Amino acid sequence: MTVPPLPQRRTRGVGVEIAAHLERLIATGELAPGAKLPPERELAESLTVSRGSVRDALGHLESKSLVERVQGRGTVVCLPPAQVGELHAGLDETEKELADVAELRAVVEPRIAEFAALRATASDLLQLDDILARSHDGLVTADSVRLDVEFHSALARASQNPLLATVNTLACSWTPDVRRRSHTTRRARRVSVEGHRAILAAVRARDGEAARAAMADHLRAVAALTRLATDEGAGS
Repeated sequence: MTVPPLPQRRTRGVGVEIAAHLERLIATGELAPGAKLPPERELAESLTVSRGSVRDALGHLESKSLVERVQGRGTVVCLPPAQVGELHAGLDETEKELADVAELRAVVEPRIAEFAALRATASDLLQLDDILARSHDGLVTADSVRLDVEFHSALARASQNPLLATVNTLACSWTPDVRRRSHTTRRARRVSVEGHRAILAAVRARDGEAARAAMADHLRAVAALTRLATDEGAGS
């Protein structure tokens, strides 16, 4: 398969940028579970980097269980954790009520932000930077929601805890309607981006307590925007 070219930024270590690039492709589904990556030599040539940089990047992804080096097959994108399907199958519709999901997020996501501040790698930070660089209040709702999910998913992976990342994946799958309602206006999209910036600033500063507080503030702001959008919809 062909891997899209590497953005020509090179502001950090090349291996870091390759890892961030490949992880984003995996997270967005452009590199699907089970997909086989080109051999190191071909990948290095297509990305115009050294094989050593590719090897470093693949080692980083393997440590996060995003890819697996299979004897005789090469490097393969890993399947999602089995816990995702098992946990989803074990819940009925009443347990997926939006209020319950919001409560789950309020409990889990501040700790995710805290752990990300303490554990995020250089490639994690680069991914979060890239997502914020593409985020602004002028986006249409669908694009704003997509980047919102990307940000929270990348932050969860930066926590280096696959179980927390799994819970975040589930929460994202249960909240499309909530997210749409909280991104319907330009002001709402601006509030969301500002919240993400505050979280990332704390993560970059390696301040776990500030990251936890910034996420809690962000979720409260999102909840307020969702209530407002719901009330306005009910009154229309």
